[in-house]
Amino acid sequence: MGKIYTKTGDKGDTSLFGGSRINKDSLQVECYGTVDEANSMIGVAYSLVKNNEIKSELRDIQKRLFVLGAEIASDSKGAAKLIDKISQRDVDSLEKIIDSHTSEVDPQDSFIIPGGCVSASTLHMARTIVRRAERNLVSLSNQARINNNIKKYLNRLSDVLFIMARVEEKYNFIQEVKFKVLDRLENNTKKWELSLRLSKRMAGAAEKKAKEIKVPVVFTVMDSGGNIVLVHRMEDSLLASIDISMNKAYTALSLKMSTDQVSHIVKEDSDLYGIQWSNKGKIIPFGGGYPLRHKGKIIGGIGVSGGTVKEDMEIALNALKVFEIERS
Repeated sequence: MGKIYTKTGDKGDTSLFGGSRINKDSLQVECYGTVDEANSMIGVAYSLVKNNEIKSELRDIQKRLFVLGAEIASDSKGAAKLIDKISQRDVDSLEKIIDSHTSEVDPQDSFIIPGGCVSASTLHMARTIVRRAERNLVSLSNQARINNNIKKYLNRLSDVLFIMARVEEKYNFIQEVKFKVLDRLENNTKKWELSLRLSKRMAGAAEKKAKEIKVPVVFTVMDSGGNIVLVHRMEDSLLASIDISMNKAYTALSLKMSTDQVSHIVKEDSDLYGIQWSNKGKIIPFGGGYPLRHKGKIIGGIGVSGGTVKEDMEIALNALKVFEIERS
């Protein structure tokens, strides 16, 4: 492969297909340069577009723009040598695309504001570049003979890109809605489990609050089966707090209520008086334990022990916030 640079254009001129040379700031060079710019922007759109039908159509258009650009970049001798040129068939092809996609969107009753999605926005950018190419071509046609099918092609192409942008924006919106619906359905049907990762995050939140109020505690997480997922003991916490925190988690899980609520049901005048002595003495009737609920079901429990009842509850609630955020 030869070198990309030839140095023949270092003086500010370039050669047309056919051999003649022309200044680089001439209107003819501006015309085929703008077509090249439009083709490049269509390439950007192609790489971003989600609609496969539009992607295929854009690729075909890019190929025809090379043919169109070659015509504009030719002198009379070069034009006579060209085998492939833009014809009425190319214009008809674009019109079919317009008619096909127009049926996919609602009738336009106001100005379309570009920016609905990145892919549609790049199609709008390509459209404006094609419009500029068309304006330049009209000016050039006042100086030189231009294939009229090229004018028509560029005119239709801007319309094609406009309708494609509308279709692409609608397509992206529909796909986004589908994704959100499917994601929600998946989350609704997926079994949500209490993980060790989440338990560690809750323990971290509990320890953070405990350090803030300078109370070393023990934090326990139990799953729905009453199995211990995690016991987190801070330095200098009471040895007795290990058993108490586990029992608080068990109480909240087994009675499906926070342990501060249990204190109300174990009073002497309560129907459940005496329950505190059941379950092998595991029932704790004071604050610091909370059940973990997900979609109306109890999936576990947490317990904190080491401070006053008020302090234990404050620390446990801070851990509970992490759980609530995770399950939402």
